[in-house]
Amino acid sequence: MKIGNKTIGGNNPCFIIAELSANHNGDFEVAVETIKAAKRTGADAIKLQTYTPDTLTIDCDNEHFRIEGGTLWDGKTLYELYGEAYTPWEWHQKLFQVAEEEGLICFSSPFDHTAVDFLEKFDVPAYKIASFEIQDIPLIKYAASKGKPIIISTGIATEEDVRLAVETCKAEGNNDIILLKCTSSYPAPLELANLNTIPDIKKRFNVEVGFSDHTYGSLAPAIATTLGAKVIEKHFILNKSIGGPDADFSLDENEFTEMVNAVRNTEKMLGVATYQLSEKVKKNRKFARSLFVVEDVKKGDIISEKNIRSIRPGYGLHPKYYESLLNKTFSKDVKKGQPLSLNMIKKEL
Repeated sequence: MKIGNKTIGGNNPCFIIAELSANHNGDFEVAVETIKAAKRTGADAIKLQTYTPDTLTIDCDNEHFRIEGGTLWDGKTLYELYGEAYTPWEWHQKLFQVAEEEGLICFSSPFDHTAVDFLEKFDVPAYKIASFEIQDIPLIKYAASKGKPIIISTGIATEEDVRLAVETCKAEGNNDIILLKCTSSYPAPLELANLNTIPDIKKRFNVEVGFSDHTYGSLAPAIATTLGAKVIEKHFILNKSIGGPDADFSLDENEFTEMVNAVRNTEKMLGVATYQLSEKVKKNRKFARSLFVVEDVKKGDIISEKNIRSIRPGYGLHPKYYESLLNKTFSKDVKKGQPLSLNMIKKEL
């Protein structure tokens, strides 16, 4: 599967997405500079969110629409929050252009059919379904019908929700599916990350898998990489001082760069399953153990535990021969400190 010029899965590097979300704080120039900064961090892609308050909810302030429960946004209505957070649609064309100029892949999360239709104008390379939209089967069906890779966050999903979303994509003939392990808590406590779910998702649903992270820092993405995540998504902000709904759990340029480096270094360390030795390691085999003569001996002396030992370095016979050589006879005089070799041992008739 490819998203833009990046191949997802296999031995390919993680596809790292900088999530712009609301981190422009309503300022177009901040959005532009954030895209440029994302490129400097080493991210592969920048992701937008395409909605308006009216495509997500209604302007109502009764108890059903007011946010409560210990979130960062308590006291606001959904309509108020989305009015603060949305990316104006008239910005999209220019933001896609900036991303292209910077060499970043740019795509978005649509939140209704009109957003999909709007994004199709830009020939986006993929669609991302947000955690809270995983139950919106009509939206998933419509996005999947466009034949682009579908990335789905699973933050609020049950296994049944995930299975239905995957089956919906496949029913549209779209098998290019990436499921992101996600904890829909902002910020997400480390103890709720449950990163061992990542390989289980891969096995259970037979799709590519990744991680959408809301924890602080870069530890969780690095660990997710060791567990098979092939996509890493993290909220990115130009500078936390600008504030905004997502600022608290977003990474700034320095932090995001550290995360990218942590993921890339993790990939280097994981490498491939191999028992072949590198040239550097081969050179160091000379420091391995081998059999040495450890005291002066004469021709005819009996080989014993006193005059040969398995020691470093590795220029003598392999230690596996040690027991079989005991009680045999030296064929020549040998000085202490010489590596034991077969020509020092008398051949039996």
